[in-house]
Amino acid sequence: MPELPEVESLAEFLRERAVGRHVAAVEVVAFQALKTVDPPVTSLAGLMVTAVARHGKFLDLDCDGVHFVTHLARGGWLRWRDDLSGAKPVRPGKGPLAVRVRLAAGDDDREPGFELTEAGTQKRLAVYVVRDPAEVPGIAGLGPDPLDPAFTVEVLKGIVDGSRTQIKGLLRDQKVIAGIGNAYSDEVLHAARMSPFKIAGSLTNEQVAELHEAIVGTLREAVERSRGMAAKDLKSEKKSGLRVHGRTGEPCEVCGDTIREVSFADSSLQYCPTCQTGGKPLADRRLSRLLK
Repeated sequence: MPELPEVESLAEFLRERAVGRHVAAVEVVAFQALKTVDPPVTSLAGLMVTAVARHGKFLDLDCDGVHFVTHLARGGWLRWRDDLSGAKPVRPGKGPLAVRVRLAAGDDDREPGFELTEAGTQKRLAVYVVRDPAEVPGIAGLGPDPLDPAFTVEVLKGIVDGSRTQIKGLLRDQKVIAGIGNAYSDEVLHAARMSPFKIAGSLTNEQVAELHEAIVGTLREAVERSRGMAAKDLKSEKKSGLRVHGRTGEPCEVCGDTIREVSFADSSLQYCPTCQTGGKPLADRRLSRLLK
């Protein structure tokens, strides 16, 4: 799933290539992806892309005051095309293509644009056409952005104080902190040397400060690594930059211990026992249920 660093990089990528261009057409192939009807998606044609922004894990193209907002969900991605003039119409239900955005041709007669695709059977990619991004329910309920200067140690302390939620779950809750998903929550907790099952409200002031540093540092480092990269290269860059997530069975880069995994119904987390849990492996809850 694209998380804050990847969506930020996609926003930067589109600022360089789409801002200042007019929308030629928006073709919706997967009709279930379009979540709004007013303004109609056809109203985007002829409007100029004036800005590109990120809200948590949402990508927002401002087209003369009408916003094309997308959430790529778990299996979605954005594929830039330098020339869509020869792209043939795609029938609904055929392949991963969900939405195609054509931009007006330039002096070279090429018609650039991008396609939103979604792999897998769980179709959760969402597109909204709204007059204000706050009209998107997921954006309206977002917590503070961890890359905003206003996200201070004091703000994080106010979030964790009194919480009975495990810190892994709290970091992933978009209503609490915007933009962090399964992968970067693993990375943040490894950097903070903290168990994913630690209760948020039990953190000391020193641990809150360390967690804040890990959140901001991990995300900023990931954004910087991907800065200037083409959209097609961001997935592989993300994977190569992760130290624990998706690396079950590999040695920890910090201490050399073996990265372990805890599996859930539809996801898993990875951690280093030596760095995060005092050398004690965490129980795999899915396996525990099977053994009962």
